[in-house]
Amino acid sequence: MKTSVTFPSSGLSLAGILFTPDGHVDGRLPAVVISHPGGGVKEQSPSVYAERLAREGFAALVFDAACQGESEGEPRGMENPFQRAEDVRSAVTYLTTRDDIDPDRIGALGICASGGYVPYAAQTDHRIRGVATVSAVDMGSVIREGLGRTQDPAILTAMLDRAAAARTAEARGAAPELVAWIPDNAEELMRTATRQFRETFEYYRTPRGHHPRAVQGWVLRSVDQLAQYDSYAMIRLISPRPLLMIAGSEAESAYFSREAIEQAAEPRELVVIDGATHIDLYDKDEHVTPAVAKLTEFFGRHLAG
Repeated sequence: MKTSVTFPSSGLSLAGILFTPDGHVDGRLPAVVISHPGGGVKEQSPSVYAERLAREGFAALVFDAACQGESEGEPRGMENPFQRAEDVRSAVTYLTTRDDIDPDRIGALGICASGGYVPYAAQTDHRIRGVATVSAVDMGSVIREGLGRTQDPAILTAMLDRAAAARTAEARGAAPELVAWIPDNAEELMRTATRQFRETFEYYRTPRGHHPRAVQGWVLRSVDQLAQYDSYAMIRLISPRPLLMIAGSEAESAYFSREAIEQAAEPRELVVIDGATHIDLYDKDEHVTPAVAKLTEFFGRHLAG
């Protein structure tokens, strides 16, 4: 069953969908907050996982981040990592107020960029009893160093110069400058980009995963916040609560999960889905199915009554 909900985060109303098991009537459910990728919305990969977790007996809350999707906030497309983490905490807060949710059995799952935001939020929010990620990415590292850490340092300097100029321009009345998550020029992208970016285009810009509220661009001045953000700097603080990170064996982003697990304290687990790329784990059944099976076992064990 799906129910549209709203809840506050930093004074903004966030739009969410609460998935619950069909036929559930009495008793408090264990719940999982699921946070979306950068440029994504709640109706895409988060709902794929939420629907399946609901079949396994969990409530699952997906939501649009502040300034994105159907949620409130200006400027539209702002990618503030600290607000993204606060949105995760606010989703947990909302669940604790519901009579049908057990406040002592709440976990969280982050996909892609939220595979950084969710652990970051959980480091200091002890209400999150189990932390999981799928295709995790640290957006701070991506901005500073590029995917694979091959970016020329001059690129970050230039981006920060542009972000500073954008702040001044906005203060003088200019519209926020937007940067496309996925360039419109498919021909150029397919010829020069990495496989992950090609697959990202194929997911977001084709009927496979397209949603009209997704990938509308991000606000350029987000750069100066993203550049100083580190998803996993204090990941050891999650312990003694459990951490599960799931990555595809063919994912160009898999190093984020491997390195984060190395930095984390026990209990921790890295699960590699054989043959899967970063984007495969968004929606491809042959890869999502084993990922959900592991998530079901993980949350079932650690959110037990």
